Amino acid sequence: MKMSGARILFECLKKEGVDLVFGYPGGTVINIYDELYNFKGIKHILPRHEQAGTHAADGYARATGKVGVMIATSGPGATNTVTGIATAYMDSIPMVIITGQVPTALIGNDAFQEVDIVGVTRPCTKHSFLVKDVKDLATILKKAFYIARTGRPGPVLVDIPKDVQIAQTEFHYPETIELRSYKPTVEGHPKQIERAVEMLLAAKKPVVYVGGGVVLGNAAEELTAFCRLLGVPVTTTLMGLGAFPENDPNSLRMLGMHGTYYANMAMTDTDVLLAVGARFDDRVTGKLSTFAPHAKIIHIDVDPTSIKKNVRVDLPIVGDVKGVLVRMIKVAKANADKVANLKEAMKPWLEEIAGWKAKHPLSYKHAATVIKPQYVIEKLRELSNPDAIVSTDVGQHQMWTAQFFGFTKPRTLLSSGGLGTMGYGLPAAMGAQAAFPERQVITICGDGGVQMNIQEMATLVQYRLPVKIVILNNGFLGMVRQWQELFFDKRYSQTCLDLPIDFIKLAEAYGAKGFQATKPEDVEAVIRKGFATEGPVIMEFKVAREEKVLPMVPGGASLNEMVLNA
Repeated sequence: MKMSGARILFECLKKEGVDLVFGYPGGTVINIYDELYNFKGIKHILPRHEQAGTHAADGYARATGKVGVMIATSGPGATNTVTGIATAYMDSIPMVIITGQVPTALIGNDAFQEVDIVGVTRPCTKHSFLVKDVKDLATILKKAFYIARTGRPGPVLVDIPKDVQIAQTEFHYPETIELRSYKPTVEGHPKQIERAVEMLLAAKKPVVYVGGGVVLGNAAEELTAFCRLLGVPVTTTLMGLGAFPENDPNSLRMLGMHGTYYANMAMTDTDVLLAVGARFDDRVTGKLSTFAPHAKIIHIDVDPTSIKKNVRVDLPIVGDVKGVLVRMIKVAKANADKVANLKEAMKPWLEEIAGWKAKHPLSYKHAATVIKPQYVIEKLRELSNPDAIVSTDVGQHQMWTAQFFGFTKPRTLLSSGGLGTMGYGLPAAMGAQAAFPERQVITICGDGGVQMNIQEMATLVQYRLPVKIVILNNGFLGMVRQWQELFFDKRYSQTCLDLPIDFIKLAEAYGAKGFQATKPEDVEAVIRKGFATEGPVIMEFKVAREEKVLPMVPGGASLNEMVLNA
Protein backbone atom coordinates (compact mmCIF):
# COMPACT_ATOMS: atom_id res chain seq x y z
CA MET A 1 0.00 0.00 0.00
CA LYS A 2 1.27 3.45 -0.89
CA MET A 3 1.68 6.00 1.90
CA SER A 4 2.72 9.63 2.15
CA GLY A 5 6.08 10.49 3.65
CA ALA A 6 4.30 11.94 6.68
CA ARG A 7 2.44 8.67 7.27
CA ILE A 8 5.62 6.65 6.74
CA LEU A 9 7.31 8.73 9.46
CA PHE A 10 4.74 7.69 12.07
CA GLU A 11 4.68 4.07 10.91
CA CYS A 12 8.47 3.99 11.35
CA LEU A 13 8.24 5.54 14.82
CA LYS A 14 5.70 2.90 15.80
CA LYS A 15 7.95 0.13 14.46
CA GLU A 16 10.75 1.50 16.66
CA GLY A 17 8.56 1.27 19.75
CA VAL A 18 8.11 5.03 20.13
CA ASP A 19 5.05 5.79 22.26
CA LEU A 20 5.62 9.48 22.97
CA VAL A 21 7.00 12.39 20.96
CA PHE A 22 7.51 16.05 21.75
CA GLY A 23 7.05 18.60 19.02
CA TYR A 24 6.05 22.06 17.86
CA PRO A 25 4.15 22.53 14.57
CA GLY A 26 4.99 24.95 11.76
CA GLY A 27 4.73 25.45 8.04
CA THR A 28 7.15 22.78 6.88
CA VAL A 29 5.81 20.10 9.24
CA ILE A 30 2.11 20.86 8.84
CA ASN A 31 1.66 17.69 6.77
CA ILE A 32 3.26 15.66 9.57
CA TYR A 33 0.87 17.19 12.09
CA ASP A 34 -2.09 16.62 9.80
CA GLU A 35 -1.15 12.94 9.69
CA LEU A 36 -0.73 12.88 13.48
CA TYR A 37 -4.33 14.12 13.85
CA ASN A 38 -5.73 10.65 13.09
CA PHE A 39 -2.72 8.46 13.90
CA LYS A 40 -3.24 6.08 16.82
CA GLY A 41 -0.68 4.72 19.24
CA ILE A 42 1.70 7.66 19.63
CA LYS A 43 1.12 10.36 22.23
CA HIS A 44 2.29 13.91 21.47
CA ILE A 45 3.21 16.64 23.94
CA LEU A 46 3.31 20.26 22.80
CA PRO A 47 5.97 22.24 24.70
CA ARG A 48 6.00 26.03 24.62
CA HIS A 49 9.48 26.25 23.06
CA GLU A 50 11.48 23.92 20.84
CA GLN A 51 14.55 24.04 23.10
CA ALA A 52 12.40 22.88 26.00
CA GLY A 53 10.84 20.15 23.85
CA THR A 54 14.30 18.86 22.96
CA HIS A 55 15.34 18.86 26.63
CA ALA A 56 12.09 17.03 27.44
CA ALA A 57 12.91 14.34 24.88
CA ASP A 58 16.37 14.16 26.47
CA GLY A 59 14.87 13.77 29.96
CA TYR A 60 12.53 11.08 28.67
CA ALA A 61 15.50 9.22 27.16
CA ARG A 62 17.64 9.46 30.32
CA ALA A 63 14.83 8.29 32.57
CA THR A 64 13.67 5.39 30.37
CA GLY A 65 16.72 4.31 28.40
CA LYS A 66 14.65 4.63 25.21
CA VAL A 67 15.27 6.95 22.26
CA GLY A 68 13.72 10.39 22.78
CA VAL A 69 11.97 12.01 19.79
CA MET A 70 11.45 15.70 19.01
CA ILE A 71 9.72 17.25 15.96
CA ALA A 72 10.34 20.86 14.88
CA THR A 73 9.64 22.98 11.85
CA SER A 74 12.34 24.47 9.63
CA GLY A 75 14.32 27.67 10.20
CA PRO A 76 13.93 29.05 13.73
CA GLY A 77 12.07 25.95 14.90
CA ALA A 78 15.04 23.82 13.92
CA THR A 79 17.69 26.19 15.26
CA ASN A 80 15.83 26.37 18.59
CA THR A 81 16.57 22.67 19.06
CA VAL A 82 20.35 23.10 18.73
CA THR A 83 21.09 23.74 22.43
CA GLY A 84 19.08 20.65 23.36
CA ILE A 85 20.85 18.59 20.70
CA ALA A 86 24.28 19.76 21.89
CA THR A 87 23.29 18.96 25.49
CA ALA A 88 22.35 15.41 24.48
CA TYR A 89 25.48 15.01 22.36
CA MET A 90 27.85 15.95 25.19
CA ASP A 91 26.14 13.51 27.57
CA SER A 92 25.66 10.69 25.00
CA ILE A 93 21.85 10.65 25.11
CA PRO A 94 19.99 8.68 22.40
CA MET A 95 17.61 10.98 20.52
CA VAL A 96 16.13 11.39 17.04
CA ILE A 97 15.22 14.93 16.04
CA ILE A 98 12.84 15.29 13.09
CA THR A 99 12.93 18.69 11.38
CA GLY A 100 10.89 19.98 8.49
CA GLN A 101 12.65 21.58 5.54
CA VAL A 102 11.58 23.70 2.58
CA PRO A 103 10.75 21.74 -0.60
CA THR A 104 13.79 20.17 -2.24
CA ALA A 105 13.52 22.46 -5.28
CA LEU A 106 13.91 25.52 -3.03
CA ILE A 107 16.86 24.29 -0.94
CA GLY A 108 19.71 26.75 -1.35
CA ASN A 109 17.45 29.57 -2.59
CA ASP A 110 17.06 31.33 0.77
CA ALA A 111 13.41 30.36 0.88
CA PHE A 112 11.20 31.44 3.77
CA GLN A 113 12.36 29.73 6.99
CA GLU A 114 15.17 27.88 5.24
CA VAL A 115 18.20 26.92 7.33
CA ASP A 116 20.82 24.28 6.59
CA ILE A 117 20.09 22.47 9.84
CA VAL A 118 22.12 19.44 8.72
CA GLY A 119 25.16 21.69 8.43
CA VAL A 120 24.36 23.55 11.65
CA THR A 121 24.08 20.38 13.71
CA ARG A 122 26.89 18.39 12.13
CA PRO A 123 29.31 19.17 15.03
CA CYS A 124 26.80 18.17 17.74
CA THR A 125 25.11 15.04 16.35
CA LYS A 126 26.29 11.50 15.79
CA HIS A 127 24.90 11.92 12.29
CA SER A 128 22.51 14.17 10.35
CA PHE A 129 20.41 13.10 7.36
CA LEU A 130 18.69 15.14 4.64
CA VAL A 131 15.97 13.02 3.01
CA LYS A 132 15.80 13.82 -0.71
CA ASP A 133 13.47 11.03 -1.87
CA VAL A 134 10.44 9.59 -0.09
CA LYS A 135 11.61 6.10 -1.15
CA ASP A 136 14.63 6.51 1.17
CA LEU A 137 12.69 7.77 4.18
CA ALA A 138 11.98 4.47 5.95
CA THR A 139 15.55 3.23 5.55
CA ILE A 140 16.99 6.54 6.77
CA LEU A 141 14.77 6.49 9.86
CA LYS A 142 15.86 2.91 10.59
CA LYS A 143 19.48 4.07 10.33
CA ALA A 144 18.78 7.08 12.56
CA PHE A 145 17.41 4.97 15.42
CA TYR A 146 20.15 2.39 15.04
CA ILE A 147 22.90 5.02 15.19
CA ALA A 148 21.25 6.87 18.08
CA ARG A 149 20.99 3.87 20.40
CA THR A 150 24.06 1.77 19.56
CA GLY A 151 27.73 2.18 20.45
CA ARG A 152 28.17 5.43 22.31
CA PRO A 153 24.59 6.76 22.13
CA GLY A 154 23.78 10.22 20.87
CA PRO A 155 21.39 12.46 18.95
CA VAL A 156 20.67 11.98 15.24
CA LEU A 157 18.86 14.56 13.12
CA VAL A 158 16.61 13.73 10.16
CA ASP A 159 15.67 16.70 7.96
CA ILE A 160 12.58 16.02 5.83
CA PRO A 161 11.62 18.51 3.06
CA LYS A 162 7.95 19.36 2.69
CA ASP A 163 7.59 17.70 -0.72
CA VAL A 164 9.05 14.45 0.66
CA GLN A 165 6.37 14.48 3.36
CA ILE A 166 3.66 14.85 0.71
CA ALA A 167 5.05 12.36 -1.85
CA GLN A 168 3.84 8.76 -1.74
CA THR A 169 5.57 5.41 -2.07
CA GLU A 170 5.25 1.80 -0.99
CA PHE A 171 6.07 1.38 2.70
CA HIS A 172 8.70 -1.22 3.55
CA TYR A 173 10.50 -1.03 6.87
CA PRO A 174 13.78 -2.95 6.99
CA GLU A 175 14.08 -5.49 9.79
CA THR A 176 17.81 -4.91 10.18
CA ILE A 177 20.30 -2.34 8.96
CA GLU A 178 23.91 -2.61 7.85
CA LEU A 179 26.17 0.43 7.84
CA ARG A 180 29.55 -0.34 6.33
CA SER A 181 31.23 2.66 7.99
CA TYR A 182 29.61 2.21 11.41
CA LYS A 183 30.25 -1.00 13.30
CA PRO A 184 30.59 -0.42 17.07
CA THR A 185 32.75 -2.87 19.00
CA VAL A 186 30.55 -4.53 21.59
CA GLU A 187 32.62 -7.50 22.82
CA GLY A 188 35.61 -6.60 24.97
CA HIS A 189 38.82 -8.49 24.22
CA PRO A 190 38.93 -11.56 26.55
CA LYS A 191 42.69 -11.33 27.19
CA GLN A 192 42.47 -7.62 28.00
CA ILE A 193 39.65 -8.34 30.43
CA GLU A 194 41.71 -11.01 32.18
CA ARG A 195 44.70 -8.66 32.39
CA ALA A 196 42.50 -5.94 33.87
CA VAL A 197 41.29 -8.22 36.66
CA GLU A 198 44.87 -9.39 37.30
CA MET A 199 46.03 -5.76 37.65
CA LEU A 200 43.24 -5.00 40.12
CA LEU A 201 43.89 -8.13 42.17
CA ALA A 202 47.57 -7.20 42.44
CA ALA A 203 46.81 -3.65 43.63
CA LYS A 204 47.15 -2.25 47.13
CA LYS A 205 45.32 1.04 46.59
CA PRO A 206 42.74 0.42 43.83
CA VAL A 207 39.92 2.83 42.92
CA VAL A 208 37.04 2.30 40.51
CA TYR A 209 36.02 5.49 38.70
CA VAL A 210 32.51 5.32 37.21
CA GLY A 211 31.00 7.53 34.52
CA GLY A 212 27.67 7.97 32.80
CA GLY A 213 28.42 5.11 30.42
CA VAL A 214 27.54 2.65 33.19
CA VAL A 215 24.09 4.24 33.52
CA LEU A 216 23.56 4.51 29.76
CA GLY A 217 24.75 0.92 29.30
CA ASN A 218 22.33 -0.38 31.95
CA ALA A 219 25.30 -1.86 33.76
CA ALA A 220 24.81 -0.50 37.29
CA GLU A 221 23.86 -3.91 38.69
CA GLU A 222 26.96 -5.56 37.22
CA LEU A 223 29.21 -2.68 38.29
CA THR A 224 27.91 -2.85 41.86
CA ALA A 225 28.28 -6.64 41.97
CA PHE A 226 31.87 -6.50 40.71
CA CYS A 227 32.95 -3.75 43.10
CA ARG A 228 31.35 -5.46 46.09
CA LEU A 229 32.93 -8.77 45.10
CA LEU A 230 36.37 -7.15 45.29
CA GLY A 231 35.53 -4.73 48.11
CA VAL A 232 37.12 -1.81 46.27
CA PRO A 233 36.33 1.89 46.81
CA VAL A 234 34.18 3.51 44.11
CA THR A 235 33.84 7.12 42.98
CA THR A 236 31.49 8.47 40.33
CA THR A 237 31.22 11.45 38.04
CA LEU A 238 28.14 13.68 38.01
CA MET A 239 26.75 11.62 35.14
CA GLY A 240 27.56 8.37 36.94
CA LEU A 241 25.67 9.19 40.15
CA GLY A 242 23.34 6.35 41.05
CA ALA A 243 25.39 3.73 39.20
CA PHE A 244 26.87 2.67 42.56
CA PRO A 245 24.79 3.23 45.73
CA GLU A 246 26.09 6.21 47.66
CA ASN A 247 24.99 4.62 50.93
CA ASP A 248 27.48 1.78 50.39
CA PRO A 249 30.43 1.93 52.82
CA ASN A 250 32.88 1.82 49.91
CA SER A 251 31.29 4.74 48.07
CA LEU A 252 33.55 7.76 47.76
CA ARG A 253 30.66 9.69 46.18
CA MET A 254 31.45 12.23 43.45
CA LEU A 255 34.99 13.28 42.51
CA GLY A 256 36.38 16.30 40.72
CA MET A 257 35.99 20.06 40.95
CA HIS A 258 33.23 19.85 43.57
CA GLY A 259 33.81 16.26 44.58
CA THR A 260 34.48 14.97 48.07
CA TYR A 261 37.81 15.44 49.77
CA TYR A 262 38.25 11.70 50.17
CA ALA A 263 37.43 10.90 46.52
CA ASN A 264 39.95 13.41 45.25
CA MET A 265 42.64 12.27 47.69
CA ALA A 266 42.03 8.63 46.77
CA MET A 267 42.38 9.47 43.07
CA THR A 268 45.69 11.20 43.82
CA ASP A 269 47.12 8.23 45.76
CA THR A 270 45.67 5.20 43.93
CA ASP A 271 48.03 2.67 42.37
CA VAL A 272 45.49 1.04 40.02
CA LEU A 273 42.60 3.00 38.58
CA LEU A 274 39.73 1.26 36.77
CA ALA A 275 37.70 3.75 34.70
CA VAL A 276 34.34 2.40 33.52
CA GLY A 277 32.26 4.36 31.00
CA ALA A 278 33.94 7.67 31.83
CA ARG A 279 35.79 10.12 29.60
CA PHE A 280 38.24 11.84 31.99
CA ASP A 281 36.54 15.21 31.66
CA ASP A 282 38.52 18.28 32.75
CA ARG A 283 36.11 18.86 35.67
CA VAL A 284 37.14 15.41 36.95
CA THR A 285 40.87 15.39 36.31
CA GLY A 286 41.92 18.87 37.39
CA LYS A 287 45.52 19.51 36.34
CA LEU A 288 46.24 16.69 33.90
CA SER A 289 49.95 16.39 34.65
CA THR A 290 49.20 15.56 38.30
CA PHE A 291 46.14 13.36 37.78
CA ALA A 292 46.50 9.89 39.35
CA PRO A 293 50.29 10.20 39.15
CA HIS A 294 51.07 6.80 40.71
CA ALA A 295 48.37 4.76 38.98
CA LYS A 296 48.26 2.19 36.26
CA ILE A 297 45.05 3.07 34.40
CA ILE A 298 42.54 0.62 32.94
CA HIS A 299 39.85 2.20 30.75
CA ILE A 300 36.66 0.45 29.62
CA ASP A 301 34.51 2.29 27.08
CA VAL A 302 32.36 1.44 24.07
CA ASP A 303 33.78 4.48 22.27
CA PRO A 304 37.40 3.91 21.21
CA THR A 305 37.90 7.66 20.60
CA SER A 306 37.33 8.33 24.31
CA ILE A 307 40.27 6.13 25.30
CA LYS A 308 43.65 7.90 25.59
CA LYS A 309 42.02 11.16 24.49
CA ASN A 310 42.77 13.03 27.73
CA VAL A 311 45.00 10.77 29.86
CA ARG A 312 47.48 7.99 29.26
CA VAL A 313 45.95 4.51 29.56
CA ASP A 314 47.93 1.38 30.41
CA LEU A 315 45.19 -1.09 29.49
CA PRO A 316 42.34 -0.15 27.11
CA ILE A 317 39.22 -2.30 26.74
CA VAL A 318 36.82 -1.31 23.97
CA GLY A 319 33.37 -2.81 24.40
CA ASP A 320 29.94 -2.62 25.94
CA VAL A 321 30.50 -2.02 29.67
CA LYS A 322 27.76 -4.41 30.75
CA GLY A 323 29.23 -7.33 28.83
CA VAL A 324 32.78 -6.50 29.93
CA LEU A 325 31.74 -6.34 33.60
CA VAL A 326 29.91 -9.68 33.36
CA ARG A 327 33.12 -11.22 32.09
CA MET A 328 35.21 -9.50 34.78
CA ILE A 329 32.94 -10.92 37.48
CA LYS A 330 33.48 -14.44 36.11
CA VAL A 331 37.25 -13.98 36.04
CA ALA A 332 37.29 -12.61 39.59
CA LYS A 333 35.14 -15.46 40.92
CA ALA A 334 37.53 -17.92 39.31
CA ASN A 335 40.35 -16.36 41.36
CA ALA A 336 38.74 -16.40 44.81
CA ASP A 337 42.08 -16.80 46.59
CA LYS A 338 43.51 -13.69 44.92
CA VAL A 339 40.33 -11.76 45.77
CA ALA A 340 40.86 -12.70 49.42
CA ASN A 341 44.48 -11.56 49.20
CA LEU A 342 43.36 -8.24 47.67
CA LYS A 343 40.94 -7.61 50.53
CA GLU A 344 43.71 -8.23 53.05
CA ALA A 345 46.17 -6.01 51.17
CA MET A 346 43.58 -3.18 50.96
CA LYS A 347 42.96 -2.90 54.69
CA PRO A 348 45.49 -0.07 55.26
CA TRP A 349 44.12 1.71 52.17
CA LEU A 350 40.52 1.51 53.34
CA GLU A 351 41.59 2.70 56.80
CA GLU A 352 43.33 5.69 55.21
CA ILE A 353 40.18 6.52 53.24
CA ALA A 354 38.08 6.18 56.40
CA GLY A 355 40.42 8.70 58.04
CA TRP A 356 39.88 11.17 55.19
CA LYS A 357 36.12 10.69 55.46
CA ALA A 358 36.22 11.38 59.20
CA LYS A 359 38.51 14.40 58.83
CA HIS A 360 36.69 16.11 55.94
CA PRO A 361 33.15 14.82 55.47
CA LEU A 362 30.69 16.66 53.26
CA SER A 363 29.32 19.27 55.64
CA TYR A 364 28.05 22.80 56.06
CA LYS A 365 27.40 25.21 58.92
CA HIS A 366 23.81 25.30 60.09
CA ALA A 367 22.22 28.69 60.75
CA ALA A 368 19.25 29.53 62.95
CA THR A 369 17.98 32.47 60.92
CA VAL A 370 18.75 31.65 57.30
CA ILE A 371 17.99 28.62 55.13
CA LYS A 372 21.08 26.74 54.00
CA PRO A 373 20.58 25.24 50.53
CA GLN A 374 22.29 22.00 51.56
CA TYR A 375 19.65 21.58 54.28
CA VAL A 376 16.88 21.83 51.69
CA ILE A 377 18.54 19.10 49.61
CA GLU A 378 18.88 16.83 52.66
CA LYS A 379 15.22 17.35 53.55
CA LEU A 380 14.16 16.62 49.99
CA ARG A 381 16.03 13.32 50.14
CA GLU A 382 14.50 12.48 53.50
CA LEU A 383 10.91 13.24 52.45
CA SER A 384 10.93 12.07 48.82
CA ASN A 385 10.03 8.61 47.54
CA PRO A 386 12.86 6.04 47.24
CA ASP A 387 12.42 5.86 43.45
CA ALA A 388 12.00 9.62 42.90
CA ILE A 389 13.52 11.03 39.72
CA VAL A 390 15.45 14.25 40.24
CA SER A 391 16.44 16.68 37.50
CA THR A 392 18.58 19.73 38.03
CA ASP A 393 19.38 22.90 36.24
CA VAL A 394 23.01 24.05 36.17
CA GLY A 395 24.84 25.98 38.86
CA GLN A 396 25.39 25.79 42.60
CA HIS A 397 22.13 23.92 43.23
CA GLN A 398 23.28 21.24 40.78
CA MET A 399 26.44 20.61 42.79
CA TRP A 400 24.63 20.71 46.14
CA THR A 401 22.20 18.12 44.77
CA ALA A 402 25.10 15.95 43.62
CA GLN A 403 26.79 16.28 47.02
CA PHE A 404 23.90 15.96 49.45
CA PHE A 405 21.00 14.05 47.84
CA GLY A 406 22.65 10.62 48.00
CA PHE A 407 21.67 8.76 44.84
CA THR A 408 21.34 4.99 45.12
CA LYS A 409 19.72 4.00 41.81
CA PRO A 410 20.60 4.63 38.16
CA ARG A 411 18.47 6.89 35.96
CA THR A 412 17.23 8.87 38.96
CA LEU A 413 19.41 11.95 38.33
CA LEU A 414 18.92 13.93 35.11
CA SER A 415 21.44 16.74 34.73
CA SER A 416 23.34 18.51 31.97
CA GLY A 417 26.93 17.45 32.62
CA GLY A 418 29.05 18.09 29.55
CA LEU A 419 27.43 21.22 28.14
CA GLY A 420 26.24 22.66 31.45
CA THR A 421 22.95 23.97 30.05
CA MET A 422 20.95 26.38 32.16
CA GLY A 423 17.25 25.91 31.49
CA TYR A 424 17.59 22.12 31.28
CA GLY A 425 16.04 21.06 34.60
CA LEU A 426 12.36 21.95 34.23
CA PRO A 427 11.76 20.52 30.71
CA ALA A 428 13.88 17.43 31.48
CA ALA A 429 11.63 16.75 34.46
CA MET A 430 8.65 17.25 32.17
CA GLY A 431 9.96 14.51 29.87
CA ALA A 432 10.61 12.13 32.78
CA GLN A 433 7.15 12.75 34.25
CA ALA A 434 5.53 12.10 30.88
CA ALA A 435 7.41 8.77 30.76
CA PHE A 436 6.49 7.83 34.34
CA PRO A 437 3.17 9.49 35.28
CA GLU A 438 2.95 7.63 38.61
CA ARG A 439 6.49 8.32 39.85
CA GLN A 440 7.57 11.30 41.87
CA VAL A 441 9.58 13.74 39.74
CA ILE A 442 11.40 16.68 41.30
CA THR A 443 13.38 19.38 39.56
CA ILE A 444 15.86 21.43 41.59
CA CYS A 445 16.66 24.82 40.07
CA GLY A 446 18.17 28.19 40.82
CA ASP A 447 16.26 31.42 40.43
CA GLY A 448 18.34 32.21 37.34
CA GLY A 449 18.14 28.96 35.37
CA VAL A 450 14.49 28.21 36.12
CA GLN A 451 13.45 31.34 34.24
CA MET A 452 15.14 30.19 31.03
CA ASN A 453 12.32 27.71 30.34
CA ILE A 454 9.70 28.81 32.87
CA GLN A 455 7.09 28.86 30.08
CA GLU A 456 6.91 25.07 30.41
CA MET A 457 4.78 25.56 33.51
CA ALA A 458 1.95 25.85 30.98
CA THR A 459 2.84 22.46 29.49
CA LEU A 460 2.92 20.84 32.92
CA VAL A 461 -0.52 22.20 33.77
CA GLN A 462 -2.03 21.36 30.38
CA TYR A 463 -0.89 17.75 30.42
CA ARG A 464 -1.39 17.28 34.17
CA LEU A 465 2.27 16.48 34.79
CA PRO A 466 2.74 16.83 38.58
CA VAL A 467 6.41 17.87 38.60
CA LYS A 468 7.54 19.39 41.90
CA ILE A 469 9.73 22.42 41.16
CA VAL A 470 12.19 23.38 43.88
CA ILE A 471 13.76 26.83 43.50
CA LEU A 472 16.78 27.66 45.65
CA ASN A 473 16.53 31.43 45.42
CA ASN A 474 19.65 33.37 46.41
CA GLY A 475 19.09 36.37 44.15
CA PHE A 476 22.33 35.66 42.27
CA LEU A 477 23.69 33.71 39.37
CA GLY A 478 25.29 31.78 42.18
CA MET A 479 28.10 29.77 40.62
CA VAL A 480 29.51 32.69 38.68
CA ARG A 481 29.12 34.87 41.78
CA GLN A 482 31.14 32.31 43.77
CA TRP A 483 34.01 32.54 41.28
CA GLN A 484 33.79 36.34 41.36
CA GLU A 485 34.02 36.27 45.16
CA LEU A 486 36.97 33.88 45.32
CA PHE A 487 39.01 34.96 42.30
CA PHE A 488 37.81 38.43 41.21
CA ASP A 489 37.85 40.40 44.50
CA LYS A 490 34.05 40.32 44.82
CA ARG A 491 33.46 42.28 41.63
CA TYR A 492 29.94 40.99 41.08
CA SER A 493 29.61 41.94 37.45
CA GLN A 494 26.11 41.18 36.13
CA THR A 495 25.44 38.30 38.51
CA CYS A 496 23.02 40.00 40.90
CA LEU A 497 19.39 39.36 39.92
CA ASP A 498 18.12 42.67 41.27
CA LEU A 499 14.48 42.33 40.22
CA PRO A 500 12.76 39.96 42.66
CA ILE A 501 10.27 37.56 41.07
CA ASP A 502 7.14 36.47 42.92
CA PHE A 503 7.34 32.80 42.02
CA ILE A 504 4.19 32.02 44.00
CA LYS A 505 2.09 34.39 41.91
CA LEU A 506 3.85 33.09 38.82
CA ALA A 507 2.78 29.53 39.66
CA GLU A 508 -0.78 30.70 40.21
CA ALA A 509 -0.76 32.58 36.90
CA TYR A 510 -0.10 29.28 35.15
CA GLY A 511 -2.82 27.52 37.13
CA ALA A 512 -0.42 25.74 39.49
CA LYS A 513 0.28 25.99 43.22
CA GLY A 514 3.17 27.74 44.91
CA PHE A 515 4.63 27.70 48.42
CA GLN A 516 7.51 29.64 49.94
CA ALA A 517 9.89 29.16 52.87
CA THR A 518 11.96 32.03 54.28
CA LYS A 519 13.08 30.46 57.58
CA PRO A 520 14.74 27.10 58.37
CA GLU A 521 11.76 25.96 60.44
CA ASP A 522 9.49 26.38 57.38
CA VAL A 523 11.47 24.08 55.09
CA GLU A 524 10.01 20.72 56.05
CA ALA A 525 6.42 21.98 56.11
CA VAL A 526 6.74 23.48 52.62
CA ILE A 527 8.23 20.28 51.20
CA ARG A 528 5.53 18.13 52.79
CA LYS A 529 2.80 20.45 51.50
CA GLY A 530 4.34 20.58 48.03
CA PHE A 531 4.64 16.79 47.79
CA ALA A 532 1.06 16.33 49.04
CA THR A 533 -0.45 18.82 46.57
CA GLU A 534 -1.83 17.47 43.30
CA GLY A 535 -0.41 18.74 40.02
CA PRO A 536 2.70 20.81 39.38
CA VAL A 537 3.96 22.83 42.35
CA ILE A 538 6.62 25.51 42.82
CA MET A 539 8.42 25.35 46.17
CA GLU A 540 10.60 28.42 46.64
CA PHE A 541 13.27 28.57 49.34
CA LYS A 542 14.93 31.89 50.12
CA VAL A 543 18.43 30.60 50.86
CA ALA A 544 21.67 32.10 52.17
CA ARG A 545 22.74 34.51 49.44
CA GLU A 546 26.50 33.98 49.56
CA GLU A 547 26.70 30.29 50.41
CA LYS A 548 29.44 28.54 48.44
CA VAL A 549 29.80 25.06 46.99
CA LEU A 550 32.74 23.41 48.75
CA PRO A 551 35.07 21.56 48.44
CA MET A 552 36.29 23.23 45.27
CA VAL A 553 39.28 22.55 43.05
CA PRO A 554 40.20 25.87 41.40
CA GLY A 555 40.70 25.86 37.65
CA GLY A 556 44.13 24.52 36.70
CA ALA A 557 44.81 23.07 40.16
CA SER A 558 45.47 19.45 41.12
CA LEU A 559 42.73 17.35 42.70
CA ASN A 560 44.47 17.43 46.08
CA GLU A 561 44.62 21.26 46.06
CA MET A 562 41.07 21.78 47.25
CA VAL A 563 39.53 24.88 48.78
CA LEU A 564 37.81 23.45 51.85
CA ASN A 565 36.82 26.63 53.68
CA ALA A 566 36.38 30.14 52.37
